Amino acid sequence: MTDTLRTSLFAAFVALLIIGTGVLDNWNLALVILNYGLISAIMALGVNLQWGLAGLFNVGVMGFVALGGLASVLLTMPPVRDAWAAGGGRVLLGLAIGAAVIVVLVAVYKRMAKGRTRNLVMTALMIAGFFAFRSVFDGGVSAIESVNPSLYGYLGGVNFGGDAGRDWWWMPIIAWPVGGLLAAGAAWAIGKVALGLRSDYLAIATLGIAEIIVAVLKNENWLSRGVLNVTGLPRPVPYETDLQVDPAFVAAANDLGLDATTASTLAVKLLYAGLFSAFLIVILLLAQRALHSPWGRMMRAIRDNEVAAEAMGKDVTRRHLQIFIIGSAICGLAGAMMTTLDGQMTPAAYQPLRFTFLVWVMVIVGGSGNNIGSVLGGMLIWWLWVAVGEYGPDLMIWATSALHADSALKASLIDSAPQMRFLVMGTVLLLIMRFSPRGILPEK
Repeated sequence: MTDTLRTSLFAAFVALLIIGTGVLDNWNLALVILNYGLISAIMALGVNLQWGLAGLFNVGVMGFVALGGLASVLLTMPPVRDAWAAGGGRVLLGLAIGAAVIVVLVAVYKRMAKGRTRNLVMTALMIAGFFAFRSVFDGGVSAIESVNPSLYGYLGGVNFGGDAGRDWWWMPIIAWPVGGLLAAGAAWAIGKVALGLRSDYLAIATLGIAEIIVAVLKNENWLSRGVLNVTGLPRPVPYETDLQVDPAFVAAANDLGLDATTASTLAVKLLYAGLFSAFLIVILLLAQRALHSPWGRMMRAIRDNEVAAEAMGKDVTRRHLQIFIIGSAICGLAGAMMTTLDGQMTPAAYQPLRFTFLVWVMVIVGGSGNNIGSVLGGMLIWWLWVAVGEYGPDLMIWATSALHADSALKASLIDSAPQMRFLVMGTVLLLIMRFSPRGILPEK
C-alpha cells in the first residue's frame, strides 16, 4: 500500500467517524467532536515537532496549554476598573521590583569574580529584594482580590470593546497567537535550563514546571481568579441568542427545515470549525515545509545521532531550543483556542491525563515524525475519547443485559463504565505498539 493511499484511507476513516456520529446520533455532538478534534490535532502537531523531529521528550504539554488559556483571558476579558484603582499600580510596581532584582543578580553574577564575596552579595540582594517585592506586591494583591470577589477579584483583561468585551469580536482571534507567544517565552526560559539534561530528566523537569504553572493559576486569584474560574469569555463568532432573533437567519433556518435554536447552535459550531481549520492548515503547511527543508533534515540528523551531528559542527543545544520553543508555542496556541471555545478558564481542569498523556497517544497512534499522521491521530483519538464516554455506559448496560438485575457483577460493571476510557486508550496504545510501532502513518 502506497503512502498516499494509506493517508487517504486514514483521513476518510476519521471523516466517516465524525459524519457517522452526526447521522446516527446528532450533529451537535459531531461538531463538538470536530472542533475539539481540530484543537487536539494542533496540540499533537506541536508535540510531534518536538518528539518526531527532534526527539525531545516533553511531558509538560499541560503547562503550555494553560499559558495559552491565560493569554485568552488577559486579552479578551474587559478590565476590572475598580480592581485596577484599588491595587493595580502596586502589583505592577511589585513585579517591576522583582524583575529589577533578577537583572541585578544576573549582573552581579557575571561581573564579580567567583568566590565568597560574590555569594554573600548575591544572598544579601536576594533577601532584600524578596522583602521589598513582597511588601509592595502583597498589598496590591489583597486590594485587588477584595473587589467584589463573587464576580471579580481580579484585574481582568485588556479588551475595551464594551462592558462585556463583545464589541471587539476579533480580540479572541488575536489572543490565539499571543497565547503561542506566551508559551514560547516560557519554553525559552525552561529550555535554557532544562535542555542540557538527559531525556528522562528533561521529562521530569517539564512535568514539574507544568504543575507549577497550573498551581500558580489556581492560587493567584488577582491574575485569573484562581479556582473561582473566569467565565463568559468573548467569542469571535456570533452568539446563538443573537442569531435566534435575526429575521434573515430565522428565515434561512426555516428554509432548511430547522428551528432557529438548533440552526444557531450548528451555525456557531461550524464557524468555529472554519476558524480552527484555517489555523490548522496554515500550521500544517508550515510544519511540512520545515520537515522537508534543510533545517528539518538537520533536526532529524540530530535526533538520530547527536554525537555525529555535533561532530559535524551543529549546535545541538541551540537547535533543540528552537524546536522546543516552536512546539510549545503551537501547544499554547491550541490552549488559547480551547479556552475561547469553552467560554471559560478553569485551572482545575488542566489535568496531565487529558493534556499530556492523551496528546502523546495521539502522536504515537498517528505516527511519530509524520505531521499528517499526528493531525489525523489527534482527531481519531479525540473521537474515541468522546465516543467511549458517550456510549460506554449504554454499551455496558447492553453487554450485561443477560445477567440478573440484582447481580453484583452487573452493578459493578455498570458503575465502572465511566472508567472505560482509560481501558480503551491503554488497549489502543498496546495494539499500536504491538502491530504498528511506528504508528498508522509511519515517518517517511
